[in-house]
Amino acid sequence: MSALLNRLAYLQTRRDRTPNLDLARDLAAREDKAGIREIAENMWNENKNIHSDCVHVMYEVGVVDPALILPYAQDFIKLLKSKHVDMIWGSITALSQIAKIDPDFVFKHLDEIKKAREANAVITTDTSISLFTTIASANEDHSKVVFPYLLKQLVICRPSEVPQFAELILPAVNESNKADFIKTLKKRNDSLSGASFTRLAKIIRIAEKID
Repeated sequence: MSALLNRLAYLQTRRDRTPNLDLARDLAAREDKAGIREIAENMWNENKNIHSDCVHVMYEVGVVDPALILPYAQDFIKLLKSKHVDMIWGSITALSQIAKIDPDFVFKHLDEIKKAREANAVITTDTSISLFTTIASANEDHSKVVFPYLLKQLVICRPSEVPQFAELILPAVNESNKADFIKTLKKRNDSLSGASFTRLAKIIRIAEKID
């Protein structure tokens, strides 16, 4: 194994993922494109522990600087078909960062992302909601396609998830869609109580002021 790969959590026999985070921050800080390329290539390593760690490193690099993982955007799309849930979750997390600088690319692959999300809803939900919000916020054309999907998630999610999802979606709310957003939230608020009701009511008040 190379010195770089030996810094992965698995190869250090660590159960926590701190080594991956440290490696990602180091690669990003130095803008080490050769090192990032090596990590990216090993997202396809036959050892599932190594490829899982590499995906983790890649999306953590993306959190620091999405541009550094943008060249591997197509790899993350391919990994959505992985049999390993952690690979799918990691790929969606990486794509949520890439969406911040290249929403058009991610928009082109929405159907694939939706399919992966719906097959692994428990794990990928929050991250994918953030991803769709970023896309919907990019421009009006994207919003017309994506925002109805976000509203659907507010309709079908568990009551306990409504305030959290609403907060995640709020950046994509604008003058043209705020009425539908508010209407959807008010319907869901009827099933809430206590802190959740108060939290959602606050989001509604914020949305009402958007112009």
